[in-house]
Amino acid sequence: MSTQTPDTLEWTDIDRRAVDTARVLAADAVQQVGNGHPGTAMSLAPAAYTLFQKVMRHDPADPEWTGRDRFVLSPGHTSLTLYTQLYLAGYELGLDDLKAFRTHGSKTPGHPEYGHTAGVETTTGPLGQGAANAVGMAMAARYERGLFDPEAPAGESPFDHVIWAIVSDGDLQEGVSGEASSLAGHQKLGNLVFLYDDNHISIEGDTATAFSEDVLKRYEAYGWHTQRIEPAENGDVDVHALYAALTAARAETGRPSIIAMRTIIAWPAPNAQNTEAAHGSALGADEVAATKRVLGFDPEKTFEVADEVLAHTRRALDRGAEAHAAWDKQLAGWRSGEPERARLFDRVVAGQLPEGWEESLPVFEEGGSVATRAASGKVLQALGPVLPELWGGSADLAGSNNTTIDTSSSFLPEGNPLPEASPYGRTVHFGIREFSMAAEMNGVALHGNTRIYGGTFLTFSDYMRNAVRMSALMQLPVTYVWTHDSIGLGEDGPTHQPVEHLAALRAIPGLNVVRPADANETAAAWAEILKRHATHPAPHGLALTRQGVPTYAPNPDAAKGGYVLRESSTETPEVIIVATGSEVQLAVAARELLEAEETGTRVVSMPSVEWFEEQPRAYRESVLPPAVRARVAVEAGIGLTWYRYVGDAGRIVSLEHFGASADAKTLFAEYGFTPENVAAAARESLAATRG
Repeated sequence: MSTQTPDTLEWTDIDRRAVDTARVLAADAVQQVGNGHPGTAMSLAPAAYTLFQKVMRHDPADPEWTGRDRFVLSPGHTSLTLYTQLYLAGYELGLDDLKAFRTHGSKTPGHPEYGHTAGVETTTGPLGQGAANAVGMAMAARYERGLFDPEAPAGESPFDHVIWAIVSDGDLQEGVSGEASSLAGHQKLGNLVFLYDDNHISIEGDTATAFSEDVLKRYEAYGWHTQRIEPAENGDVDVHALYAALTAARAETGRPSIIAMRTIIAWPAPNAQNTEAAHGSALGADEVAATKRVLGFDPEKTFEVADEVLAHTRRALDRGAEAHAAWDKQLAGWRSGEPERARLFDRVVAGQLPEGWEESLPVFEEGGSVATRAASGKVLQALGPVLPELWGGSADLAGSNNTTIDTSSSFLPEGNPLPEASPYGRTVHFGIREFSMAAEMNGVALHGNTRIYGGTFLTFSDYMRNAVRMSALMQLPVTYVWTHDSIGLGEDGPTHQPVEHLAALRAIPGLNVVRPADANETAAAWAEILKRHATHPAPHGLALTRQGVPTYAPNPDAAKGGYVLRESSTETPEVIIVATGSEVQLAVAARELLEAEETGTRVVSMPSVEWFEEQPRAYRESVLPPAVRARVAVEAGIGLTWYRYVGDAGRIVSLEHFGASADAKTLFAEYGFTPENVAAAARESLAATRG
């Protein structure tokens, strides 16, 4: 899967000096800014150096190279582990950037940030999610291979590469890593390697305070290939044992691999090593100086990098160029033999959609009743044949979420007993693992060259929330399909009925929440999401109904997030009713009641507040004229979103408490979601504008 490396490790005094340089750079960077995490960066320096200089296939001159291996530093607090290697290898990171560690505007923030620093493959910090990102990357690598080169023998495709991840005790204590690791073992992701930094230290001291399981036995039970390496006699990482273990892990292509590597945090600091203080605090000037003396550095100098060390490590640029050239040649051979797939590859890499793709979108007949979850499923099945890069699934709720893009093609490894199983299948079975599903989807998006979606019930977005936040933080084009979006789901009751979720999700900056009113808005929403994938990358959350809702005529303005669905009989509306999702029908019915009273009423459907806010002010004011102060917002959830839209005279028909176990019709009537109550709220708002 990666460029072959020698069977034995070539390790010289200059390699040792380069590792020690990384150690003192980490100590100096934290000492200079006065805060940070020096200890793990010091003890992990030999492992990170071995990966970046001896094992991984990467090109520092082209960090986005499709053929590269991926590297994930899941314990993002030890960001200097990565930054020092990027600097030494010749990425766009200079010594001045290390000196600016953790300062405003620098390329070296406290935790690695995707899109901010070249060579950083994912934003890490919330522990466990980097491990799940790596699992998603490994899944994406396999799906990518299936798209472009499925018949190639193992290890002989330009799309074969390895996902390497350093994981920590903290990562492996977080449940999300267990969810992801369980799925990785089930999927037999032989292109995935975890290097477990087993240093026995966390913020509260020895990990014996909270963590005593046999990690490798757990991973063996998950179906992983496991290895353990012990330290050298002096307590440092045994780089020869490490290299042998990494080589063996890469050779194991039938299952994922984990290597437990016992380290001593802050090695070789004379007094700070093996202490919790070294985890998250500067060592102190005296300890930094003492460490430099142990390593043979001048204690009076800071950020010392010998010319011969940098010349040696920058040879990574030459190796990267050679590997890249060899890959280019391999890709050219593939192109000549696979012209049709090559055209697909070029289109996907460019983020383009195929010509005429929108013609495949279904148009739903006006007047019918269709659940928006069902409409979404029909859209996916219609898009499947024209967008092979689109894939995804559900957290064991595919039948409810309608997320099965292809019933005859499940993404499962060879040997799985299901008749529709294929290593390159379209439909992903994430299992009942919502949190890791979201983090894995982030990994898929980070890997690139596919388009991923994943579904569950809206109420379970709570399980996923921090990974959704990371989607938004990284501006990743993932699509969450959240169904059963209100009390309208009925008898399952308040545990499954979302109330606060829409408002809470809208509070995440950069996440676009889309709650379509009907089947045609659902199709329009999917079309807009697909168009935005490359031009305006961002996560989207579709909130879809379980119950049937009336179908209206298609309106292209739905893609603007808010539009006039029903116009007032008067030239200027007297009152405006804004609604989303299944409550739009209530607004339409309330309008009829009000118009019968000769009250000019406009109905605005607002599937996406975020899309609407992107529109020019002139458009927004044409939909919601400032002069019309009588307004009502209707949504079967808490009303937090709507105060800014209804103003001081407005009214909100919302749900400010949990639901109950009953059928949807009963619950909507019981809680005031009726045309009569919406019309009454409009009258109250009108009275407030006149009083």
